[in-house]
Amino acid sequence: MADTHAPTPHLRPAAGTAPAPVRFPVHRIDTLCLTVGLVLVVSGLAHLLVFAVDGGPWNGPVSWRKPVTFGLSFGATLVATAWVTSYLRVGPRLRAALLGVFAADCVVEVGGITLQAWRGVPSHLDMETPFDTAVSLTLAVGGAVLVALLGVFAVASFRHRPTGPAGMPLAVRSGFAVLLVGLASGAVMIARGVVLTRTGHQEAAYHSTAPLKPLHAVSLHAVLVLPALAGLLSRTPWSERTRWRAVAVATGCYGVAVVGAVVWAALTW
Repeated sequence: MADTHAPTPHLRPAAGTAPAPVRFPVHRIDTLCLTVGLVLVVSGLAHLLVFAVDGGPWNGPVSWRKPVTFGLSFGATLVATAWVTSYLRVGPRLRAALLGVFAADCVVEVGGITLQAWRGVPSHLDMETPFDTAVSLTLAVGGAVLVALLGVFAVASFRHRPTGPAGMPLAVRSGFAVLLVGLASGAVMIARGVVLTRTGHQEAAYHSTAPLKPLHAVSLHAVLVLPALAGLLSRTPWSERTRWRAVAVATGCYGVAVVGAVVWAALTW
């Protein structure tokens, strides 16, 4: 991936200097994203309890799995994106505007999925009634908005080198690049499902997403895992070069996992 060159010697901290700590600037938009993200995570955990009490299938188009996994995933991704974008060279107003729309979109996505779970109907690819069609289309449009917003951040990470401790620029760029793979796989799942639904193959549409689900799940969280590793390493006494190499190895391992998920998708498509 990009940013594969080790840091130059003049970037090394002086002997005895504490490593640069991971930062999370507390601005209004960061507080909003953190709050909304935590609410979504709590919602996911609450529905895990609902599943334990109510039972029912874990897999399938209608299950408590969706509000659980989507609440946890969207909540964690929102918090991670707010933190990671603080290392991008993006104007504060533009960043705040993009994060505000992103937070609202996350609420819409999780809210729609949760609503349909409580109604006992599929959240995606359900065109049985006008209301269900409206929810499905809203979620699809929301997914497109997610791709656009996160695409802007991804481009910004490659246009200008992100700031941060050793390994953070590589982690941020790699995280966004892999995240886009996850978003693209989600878009393919929705597109394929819509085609099958509109041609009268509803059940096939629900099952058509299975091959891409591992790729989708693995790729979405690179923007959290890799920068978090770089942040944790910044608190160790290791040299800058050693920390950069550790992030590079982790990035390579994550890349291997993504390639493996792609191969699985191709073999089971």
